[in-house]
Formats: sequence, C-alpha cells, structure tokens
Amino acid sequence: MAKSEVAVHSRKVASDIQERIKRLIIDGRLPSGAPLPTEAELMELLGVSRNSVREALKALQAMGIVEIRHGFGTYVGAMSMAPMIEGLTFRTVAGHYRGEDSLLQLLELREALETGLLTRLVGRVPDADLATLDALVERMAAEAERGPVRAETDRAFHAALYRGLDNQLLSEVLEAFWDAFHRVRTDLVDGTPDPQVTCEQHREILAAVRSGDTLRAEAAIRDHFGNIRTRLRSAARPTPD
Repeated sequence: MAKSEVAVHSRKVASDIQERIKRLIIDGRLPSGAPLPTEAELMELLGVSRNSVREALKALQAMGIVEIRHGFGTYVGAMSMAPMIEGLTFRTVAGHYRGEDSLLQLLELREALETGLLTRLVGRVPDADLATLDALVERMAAEAERGPVRAETDRAFHAALYRGLDNQLLSEVLEAFWDAFHRVRTDLVDGTPDPQVTCEQHREILAAVRSGDTLRAEAAIRDHFGNIRTRLRSAARPTPD
C-alpha cells in the first residue's frame, strides 16, 4: 500500500473511532462532566489499540467533546463554542493579513443574525430583561463620561437583548460571533469608537424594542452596525513587508 493510501486509511480509522466514542456519549445520554469508560475499556469495547484510543480522545478534546483529566480519567466535555471561536478568529486574522475584508465579513454575519432576530423581540422582551437593559444603558452612559464604553458592558447588552428567545444554542452562537469579532477587532483596528455614539445607539435599540415598532428597531440595529462598518472600512489594510 502506498504512503498516501496508508495516510488516508489511518485518517478514516481515526475518524471512525471518534464517531464511535461520540455515539457512546449520545446513546448513553451522558451529560457534561459524566465519566467515560477507561482507555482499557474503550480498547476492548471498540476493538482498537491504546494508541488509537488516545489519538481519538485527543482529537475529541480539541473539539470540546471530551475532557481528559490526567490521573483521573476522561469525562464528557463542556461542548462549548470555544473551538468555533478560535476557528473564526484565526480565519478572520489570516484573511485580514491576506488583504481580504474578513473582518467586515464577520461583522456582516453578526448583523444578519441580530437584525433577523431583533424583529422577533420587538414588544416582547420580558420586563426583567428590559430592566437589565436599562441598567446596562445607564452603565454605558456613566462609562462614556469617563472614557470608552467597556467591551464587557456592550457584550452584556447584546446577551440580555436576545435572552428572551429562550434558545440556549442560539445564545451560544451569538456569543461566539460576538467574542470572535471583538477579539479580532481589538487586535487589528486602531482607535476606539465614540463612547457617546455607542451609548446613544444602544439606547435607541432598547427604546425601539420597547416601543413595539419593528421598522424603528430594524433601523436602530442597522444604524449601529452601519457605524461599526464605517469605522472598519476607514481602517487601513496591512501593507506587505
């Protein structure tokens, strides 16, 4: 068998073992933190070598599906969006340094998601979440008086805004896009947004959602993202060394 064929076969075997371990988690309805069979048990159960089991577990750990606790065993992982965030961040940075509009593309993805979701919330945000949003806007106003609005406050606003959708997976995806975008923007774009503008735009988004006016809400969120887009476009692309 040629080297290339051996490599392809090895990848298929590794992928098969990973899928079988994932199936164990699914069929066993195991929650995050639940212990998995030991390496020896997995070897016997799957009929593969110790090295194959270890390689499969390492790959699954990189995806957040399992957690290897050295000296204690292997457990079902938190299955977080961390690998997705890392992938988005790296792809955006790499694209930026190739002269692509990768940061703008990531922004447009966020905008498409948030604009579409916001129309479902107009006039329907629970009172408790409205109170949280009011407090966050006031925090933004206080921060704007002293300097830039903190990224943590901005993030908390967007998280609270969509909390009423009661969709945990959706919330995690939105958080992943937000986190990737802000991590990359901080590294690649000089300067900070006008804090007063940031505060007023979030205040308008909240007022529009509270008012029940869908068109006003759409205009508010698009104005917010439009302002970010303008600042990104004004940032110079890197020049080749």
